[in-house]
Amino acid sequence: MGIKGLQKTSLLDYPGKIVSILFFGGCNFRCPYCYNPKLVLDHDQLPDISTEEVLGHLRSRRGMLDGICATGGEPTLSGELPEILSKIKEDGFLIKVDTNGTNPDVLQDLVRGGLVDYIAMDLKASPDRYPEVVGAEVEVDDIRKSVRILLDSGVEYEFRTTVVPGLIGKDDIVAIGKWIRGARLWALQQFRPGQTLDPSYQELRPYGAGQMEEFSKLASRFVRKCELRGV
Repeated sequence: MGIKGLQKTSLLDYPGKIVSILFFGGCNFRCPYCYNPKLVLDHDQLPDISTEEVLGHLRSRRGMLDGICATGGEPTLSGELPEILSKIKEDGFLIKVDTNGTNPDVLQDLVRGGLVDYIAMDLKASPDRYPEVVGAEVEVDDIRKSVRILLDSGVEYEFRTTVVPGLIGKDDIVAIGKWIRGARLWALQQFRPGQTLDPSYQELRPYGAGQMEEFSKLASRFVRKCELRGV
């Protein structure tokens, strides 16, 4: 499960930084609203991008790029991740990792090894609804451990929840908020229909802006900052 995609420039994926995005193939979730279904279902059919190619690209843009964002799929499933990030870090670039939190030991090793500068963890649902929402069996205790790592590590972080009608409502916002009480940043992301893993979600109508604002006010009771995205 290596690097399957490279977006050369992004101004959105690492707050305040200009980065390249590395897309890792494979995921242990089957979220119906996932917008990268090929990386989840067909990653074995996608060609690998070598670490050398990535490093060559980064070096050619030194001074223009601040770093990279490792995303997916789920990057922590890749046994190559620590070595890849180590080589990127040796070249002086910042590293952000997007994760679903199912591999707390990997996260802890990245933090302790100084291989990550920013972690964005997706909270898909309230603890008791995880298997239902992500379409897979989940060790929720692993998610809990990852939440604690972010809260305690000293590394910059954010939690993110995609607010999907029918999957996330007020009760879920409250339950997740209690779970991460005191967190520095919780981003509520507007669901956008498109090329989703489950085709039935392609025509699903998102929540309106007013409803998203209500969710944000509710979430703000639990965290230091709540940010709406895509609204």
